[in-house]
Amino acid sequence: MMEARSTFNLSLVVNGKSWSGAVPIEETLLELLRNRLRLTGTKRSCESEVCGACTVLVDHRPVSSCNYLAFEAHDKTVLTIEGAAPGGELDPLQEAFIRNIGAQCGYCTPGQIMAAKALLMDNPHPTREQTAEWLIGNICRCGAYGAIAQSILEAAQEYQKRKV
Repeated sequence: MMEARSTFNLSLVVNGKSWSGAVPIEETLLELLRNRLRLTGTKRSCESEVCGACTVLVDHRPVSSCNYLAFEAHDKTVLTIEGAAPGGELDPLQEAFIRNIGAQCGYCTPGQIMAAKALLMDNPHPTREQTAEWLIGNICRCGAYGAIAQSILEAAQEYQKRKV
């Protein structure tokens, strides 16, 4: 009879830095990020993949880190809100959220920004409707959806300017 394995030797890259260590097989990516790596920008909220506050990018795709097991990120790249502004310069999404007051209480903002970053990687010229559809899984309890959408559309334009 085989004995159940209780830990997994995980290796991944988080915000450009390699990390490896043994993690309990039931540990979520959210727990790894917040408790082990002290990256507390990713928020714990619903714990059932409903609100989007815990959204991070795994290999450029948005995931709910509250239900994504840490071992599933083995040999993958994870980007959190802390990694969105390399070199200390704000990302155009962060600048636009500030400018448009897209972050009212701010609790959902890290997840909103990470989901928006994935959208703009997938579709650099989204319409307002495409933006709303993409962010359907990210809840803003303050109701700042108009400002969030405007921020994303402005950031898309800024990304295009910076490419030229």
